[in-house]
Amino acid sequence: MADIEAQNLAHRYGRRWALADVSFSLTGGAVLMVAGRNGSGKSTLLRTLATAIRPDGGSATVGGFDIVREREDVRKLVALLSHASYLYDSLTARENLAVVADHLGRSRRDIDALLDRVALGRRADDPVATFSAGMRKRLSFARVLLQEPRVAMLDEPYGQLDPEGFVLVDDVVRELKTRGTTVIFATHQLERARTVADEALLLDAGRVTWRGKASEVPS
Repeated sequence: MADIEAQNLAHRYGRRWALADVSFSLTGGAVLMVAGRNGSGKSTLLRTLATAIRPDGGSATVGGFDIVREREDVRKLVALLSHASYLYDSLTARENLAVVADHLGRSRRDIDALLDRVALGRRADDPVATFSAGMRKRLSFARVLLQEPRVAMLDEPYGQLDPEGFVLVDDVVRELKTRGTTVIFATHQLERARTVADEALLLDAGRVTWRGKASEVPS
């Protein structure tokens, strides 16, 4: 069964079409990498599917729910890691995850283990305002894992990270896949991404130019 179905999906900013007639499906538990140059529509695709922005044409479902008519149902299934961290700067790393756990009705029991998982255990009680961009990204990954989403959408997950962080991303994607989570991530890191993704989608000027196995994606 497909977790994501898009049919002729389109979105525009003013007169410019950021997405145009994008169609694809992704089965549950699969990992799809979306690649393309800056401005090709990668972020717009993820944000549209996650209901952060509304499409201007076409349709899509996530987990069987329509992204326009049933957006609240979609949001319950999706974890979106975007360029903005949406963290609370005045709160500590542990407190940030506690807020998410409380909102989702989840136990706080695993928070410390998650912080260790993303190499932030020693900074658990430090305000996020003191964190570097890479540390914020790591905390955002801990939040994704805490959410236990059915679908994870990761926008440039390797961005702002060091080589150790790259390994963390690979491990997190594999962990999500093992859990049965469907993953779609936008990236410029084709060589790394093709080792963890099952499928690939290439965009250019908002249109799909190639779709196939990640191991066969054109360089």
